[in-house]
Order: sequence, then C-alpha cells, then structure tokens
Amino acid sequence: EYFGVKVSGEKVKTWWDKRLTEIFYDICIKEILKGNRPGTHFIKDGWLKIMTNFEKQICKAYSQRQLKNMWDALKKEWKA
Repeated sequence: EYFGVKVSGEKVKTWWDKRLTEIFYDICIKEILKGNRPGTHFIKDGWLKIMTNFEKQICKAYSQRQLKNMWDALKKEWKA
C-alpha cells in the first residue's frame, strides 16, 4: 500500500510504502513515549528527533512538512 503526500511549494510527491510507514510509526511512537507529544501535537524537539532518526534509518532527509503531512494523512485514515 502506498500513500502519496503532496506538499504545497514542493514539486515532488513523497511516496510512502509499507516499510517507510512502519519505520515512521515506530519513531513517532518512541517520541510519544518520551513525552514529546504531551497533547495533540509533537513539540518542536519531538519533530527534530523524528526527522533525525528517520533520516538515519532510511538514509534520506525528509522535511518536517513532509513528515507532518504523512502523520496527518495516517491520522485521517485511522479516524475513518
């Protein structure tokens, strides 16, 4: 299953396959457990750690906007 996330202002769509999605989930869960999402949003340091750890694991940098858009897309699908 693939998720296409288009980021306004960026020319490239980001395609997420199952592997990338699972890595992203795992990183986000770890940051939630560390307290970097005290309410309904990740704090600035939480996003920084998510971006850093994601880049380390997949050897490619994604912007905070790309990761936030994916988070929002997954959250929307989960609610449905």
